[in-house]
Amino acid sequence: MTKFSPLKTLAKWHVWLGWLVGVPIVMWLATGLFMVIKPIQEVRGEHLRQPMAEAPLVIENSELATKEAQIKEMRLVMQEGRAVAVLTTLDGVTTRVDYTTGEAIAPLTAENARAIAESRIVGGDKATSVHFFEADEVPFDFRRPRPVWQVSLEDGTHVYIGRDTGEIEAVRTRWWRWFDFMWGLHIMDISEREDTSHPTLIGFAALSLFGAILGCILMFRRRKVHAKGEAR
Repeated sequence: MTKFSPLKTLAKWHVWLGWLVGVPIVMWLATGLFMVIKPIQEVRGEHLRQPMAEAPLVIENSELATKEAQIKEMRLVMQEGRAVAVLTTLDGVTTRVDYTTGEAIAPLTAENARAIAESRIVGGDKATSVHFFEADEVPFDFRRPRPVWQVSLEDGTHVYIGRDTGEIEAVRTRWWRWFDFMWGLHIMDISEREDTSHPTLIGFAALSLFGAILGCILMFRRRKVHAKGEAR
């Protein structure tokens, strides 16, 4: 009577699972290595763009774009039932004006930010706090150099609303923050979580791919040894 051996059974399962998952593991590692070899900026062709001097936006017969303002970009949005022009100057300053009258619109207050979150976000009526952050002091889960109001909700969600744009700039749930942390581990960039092409990541990706390929090759030997063991 053949004695049942849990370890031999597990070893058998391991062999077959190795055959099953070995190919996709090699594929994931090979494609991952390919994608991290070059910085994403080069992949997108950003290094091929010729530097161009920025010129101010000129709109004939309009008070919204004057020589004094040096406007770089104008974006039209509907806010509170009226057309609003969000203007960005060449030096990065953002302001809002009424598109019809050209009248300047004041930056958002804490009460404005809370009202926007309440009307546009599910659960936005359950805000626990509202804090303002200058462009150079924004929280890590926002990471954009612009002044914002952070509306914190009961479920841990952070809603970021631009002080000068009047728009929701980002929504960060607790899951997003965990995802962001895991992403940092995945690309081995915990500090900034932005660099997807650096020597440490490329090196470990190459070593992992080499190890996976060796494992797949050794599966043939392991299967042969396992077959001989069963024959006995």
